[in-house]
Amino acid sequence: MILIADGGSTKSSWCQLDEAGNRVYFNTEGYNPDFINTEGVVASLEKNLPDTLPRAQVTEVHYYGAGVSSAKKAEVLAKAMRQVFPQARVVVDHDLLASARALLGRQPGFAAILGTGTNSCLYDGNKITYNVDSLGYFLGDEGSGSFIGKRLLRDYLRGLLPDGLQEIFQQEFKLTREDILDRLYNQPLPNRFLASFAKFTYDHNNISYCREIVLQGFETFFANIVRHYPRYQDYTFNCIGSVGYNFRDALSQVARDNGMEVGKIIRSPIDDLVSFHEGELKH
Repeated sequence: MILIADGGSTKSSWCQLDEAGNRVYFNTEGYNPDFINTEGVVASLEKNLPDTLPRAQVTEVHYYGAGVSSAKKAEVLAKAMRQVFPQARVVVDHDLLASARALLGRQPGFAAILGTGTNSCLYDGNKITYNVDSLGYFLGDEGSGSFIGKRLLRDYLRGLLPDGLQEIFQQEFKLTREDILDRLYNQPLPNRFLASFAKFTYDHNNISYCREIVLQGFETFFANIVRHYPRYQDYTFNCIGSVGYNFRDALSQVARDNGMEVGKIIRSPIDDLVSFHEGELKH
């Protein structure tokens, strides 16, 4: 029996896969090694794993996580997994590799994440071979939820929202200037706070301003990131993430405008990631 997990900073989506191909899905907290240590991961797993999971029968754990940017960061999580699943071979990798494997399987190509943040890569069917650094929400993350939310908040605070949106935004969120600045500069996870406003543009997609800032976000993503990949137009555009999926019509338009055919755009990698590992078991 093997376990496959796609882990974010707040939630991890797991699948228990047995030799007969049966799948059991469950969730735990997310484990980003920038914010949690080995002991914290162990305590959370002990509390959140399903009682029906036979831990001693788990032979492999494949955990793909946000924040797994080095071998040292990976070991924070791997050590915890080995403690909880003592019979298992544990492999911890970056969530960008999960996205590439979910989108492309063993085929080479281009893969991107457009969710709270942004990431992207070229993939050779086995490993990531090229990455243009997204630089995080302070300096980059173009096209992401935090990027779109930042634009929306900036225009709101300056009184620039058109078509009655200023009043709609105020009524919906009831946030003062002081509230917003406190959340951004004094509270934890400001990137997630920014990204939470991307839904507002989706809910009001009938208003041209909302459509336009999403399109501009994606155009900036291509201008600053995608077009800096060598021979990027030779690849199809493949993407995972809630922002990419929810705004897939706009994203597909921008991709085609930049000379890329559109491949897969999906919300979450877990199903396709499990299929990838299921295929590996059969070889």
